[in-house]
Amino acid sequence: MESRLSRRSFLSRSAGLAGACISVPCFIPSGVLAAPGRPGANDVINTGHIGVGGMGSYHLNYIKSHPQLARCVAIADVDKNHLKKAGEVMEGKAKLFADFRELLQMSEVDAVIIATPDHWHAVHTVMACEAGKDVYCEKPACCTIAEGRAMVNAARRYGRIVQIGSQGRSQPAAWYAGNYLRNGRVGKVSKVACWHYENPVGATKLDSEPPADLDYDAWLGPLRWRPYNRDCVHGNFRWLLESGGGQIRDRGAHVMSVALFLMNADHTGPRFIEATGAPPEQGLYECPPKMEVVYTFKDPDWVMYWSQPGEQPPEAADLGNNRYGAKYYGDNGTLVVSGGDGGTDTEKKAKDYHAPLNGVSVYRSPGHHEDFFNCMRTRQQPIMNIQAGHAVASVCILGNLAYRLGRKLEWDAAKEKFIGDDQANLLLNRPGRSIWHI
Repeated sequence: MESRLSRRSFLSRSAGLAGACISVPCFIPSGVLAAPGRPGANDVINTGHIGVGGMGSYHLNYIKSHPQLARCVAIADVDKNHLKKAGEVMEGKAKLFADFRELLQMSEVDAVIIATPDHWHAVHTVMACEAGKDVYCEKPACCTIAEGRAMVNAARRYGRIVQIGSQGRSQPAAWYAGNYLRNGRVGKVSKVACWHYENPVGATKLDSEPPADLDYDAWLGPLRWRPYNRDCVHGNFRWLLESGGGQIRDRGAHVMSVALFLMNADHTGPRFIEATGAPPEQGLYECPPKMEVVYTFKDPDWVMYWSQPGEQPPEAADLGNNRYGAKYYGDNGTLVVSGGDGGTDTEKKAKDYHAPLNGVSVYRSPGHHEDFFNCMRTRQQPIMNIQAGHAVASVCILGNLAYRLGRKLEWDAAKEKFIGDDQANLLLNRPGRSIWHI
C-alpha cells in the first residue's frame, strides 16, 4: 500500500485536516480483492498498535494468540516501560516507536489498533485514516461531539473501516437479546433503565516532575497543559471531566452501546437530556460520585435512564457481570441485559428464543476482532462502526454536559447542535493543544 504523503510532510503536519470534516462516501465493489488499502481474502493482515498499556496490552496479546487473524508488525507508545514490555511480548518481531506518526508511515501496516487515553482517540483515528489504515479504536470513540463527527467524516472520505471497541454487541447475549426485543417479545419498549456503581473519589498526590520513562508532553497531546500528577495519568485520566468523564463515558460506552443496538437507535439521538449530581467533596477527581441522567427520545418515543448507582433488578442476580447493565421495559414484559462489554449476559428466556423465519434477524458478530478483520476484507461496516461509536459517545458526552450546565438541554441530533442554547453549543468542541487538533 503506497503512502499518500512523504514521511517529512506527514510527520510535520498536524491532524487538523480540513478534509476530515467533509463527508464523501466511498463505494468499493464487493468483488474486488487485494485492492490498495484492502487485504485480499488470503492475505495476512498486519497490525500496528498505538498505546499498549491496559487494554492495549490485551489487544496485543490477543493478536499474538490469534495468528490466523493478524500479526503485529509495529508498536508505538510514549511510555518506555509499556513499549519495552510490548516488545518482549512480541519477542522482538515488531518495530518499536516512541512517535506514532512513524508507525503510520509504515506501508506494511494494514490496520491500526488504538488503545490510548480517550483524549487521543480522535487525532489518532483521523491521522490513521489519512494514512490509508483501517482502524480499531478503543471506546469511547471521542471526548467531544466535534471529534466524533471528524472521525466519521475521515473514515468516509478515505474509505476506511473503523471499529470502536465496545465489544458487548459482539457477545452472544446481545444477539439473543436483540432477536428477543426486536421481534416484540416484550412489546413496545418505552423505558431502558441502566444501572452502574459510583465514580471513585480520591487522588491527593502532589504535582511533581514526570518520570524519565514517560514523555508527558506527548501523553497530554491534545489536552491543555497541566502539571504531572501520578494519580491523574494512565488509567486515572478517567476520573477527570476533561480527559475521561467518569463511569458514564467509560462503562456507559458499553451499557448504552448495547442499549442503542437493541433499540436500533444508532442513527438517532435523544431530544432532551437532564442530569443531576454533585462533585466530590474531596480529592482531585472531578466526576460526580452519584449521577442520574434522563434521555428522552422521540419518533419513536422512549426514555433511557443512566443511574449511578442504580438499583440492580432482581432478574440480574443470576446473570454474569451484573454490577452494571440495563433493564428494558415493554408494554408486554421486560428483559434484563447485564454487563455490556466482554461479560454481557441476559435472561434465559431470551437465550431460548428463536426468531421466526419471517421475523427480524439481528446480525450475529463472530467476535469483535473477527468482525473487524472480516470487514477489512469485505469492506462492509462492522457491528460497532464509527457512526455507531459516535452515536454512543454522543449520548455519554451529552449526559456530562447536562450535569456540568445544571439544566435541561434540547438536542437536534441531525444537526448535532443544542436548540436555543449558545453556551451549551460552545462545549461541543474544544481547541487542541499545539499541532494536535482536528
